[in-house]
Amino acid sequence: MTNSENTRPGSGFISVDNDDGTAENVWRARNAVGLHTGMLSWNIVPWYLGAASRKPTSQELEVGGRELLGLLPLLPQLSTVVLAGLHARNGWRKHVAPFVVGQYTVIETWHASPLSFNQPGKREHFLASFERAVRSTFDE
Repeated sequence: MTNSENTRPGSGFISVDNDDGTAENVWRARNAVGLHTGMLSWNIVPWYLGAASRKPTSQELEVGGRELLGLLPLLPQLSTVVLAGLHARNGWRKHVAPFVVGQYTVIETWHASPLSFNQPGKREHFLASFERAVRSTFDE
């Protein structure tokens, strides 16, 4: 849904507000844990990459990491980061974490795509990660 040129046009942005299975899974998890405010969804590579099967290159992860490092100072109340998926985890670890050591609680989980959620335990792990993020953020 990030491609505004699709037959079924999307928003042109990576967003939890898109009309697709991944966005729906994120919304369901947010609803289940009551996370309606105080959350920003951001992809380690926040621009359109092409077909969903195309994964980000290491150069795209590096540029995305730099962009995220530029965004973080604009979020002074940010305390918890949920890394959803291997690319988010790897991009964070390599291109962001070394520059923000100890500043955030970091929670790793699976990607919210329907393909991922169809595998045993991944949906539950994702939901538990959101629950942990709520406790970490709002119980401080």
